[in-house]
Amino acid sequence: MVLVILGTQDKEFPRLLEAVEKEIEKGTIKDKVVVQAGQTKYKSDKMEIFDLLPGPDFDKLLDEADLIITHGGAGSILGAIQKGKKVIAAPRLQKYMEHHNDHQKQIIHEFYKKGYILELNDFDKLGKLIKESSSFQPKKFKSNTDNMINLLNDYIDSSNHISWINKYYIFFYFCLIILLVLLIFIICF
Repeated sequence: MVLVILGTQDKEFPRLLEAVEKEIEKGTIKDKVVVQAGQTKYKSDKMEIFDLLPGPDFDKLLDEADLIITHGGAGSILGAIQKGKKVIAAPRLQKYMEHHNDHQKQIIHEFYKKGYILELNDFDKLGKLIKESSSFQPKKFKSNTDNMINLLNDYIDSSNHISWINKYYIFFYFCLIILLVLLIFIICF
């Protein structure tokens, strides 16, 4: 099964669905195609299209898919590569009013350079990438979350749980208390 993910943007992305449908018609894609279209309105008798799927349903489709074709959203890409899926990613582009800027090009290119995904910039080459995906072995994703947690814990431990700003406030309140005690002492005596 091929899962196409268009994200939850407030802008449509029919260009990708047109390219996928063209590959179905050519016979490059023979498997069932399921689409989470988000805000994209597209009619097709060749694909099963949903606006948005509930999380568990989406996760089930992600688990079942042999190939993911997605927009360049970091969440969509990460969700697929964390499950070891073969991914073809295509950026939404500003010039087609699919996004506010072209940051998805950079996101996709970075994942591609590291060997996690296949990068689709020319939609006429989707068929070539689909064929390439059959032998593509994506790099296994390794999360850096544990390392970041350890770095933060080490920092907190080394600073005795008191940040520099808290040290400043402690010093400020200490001085304020001393001044108040002196003021009371002067007034009373």
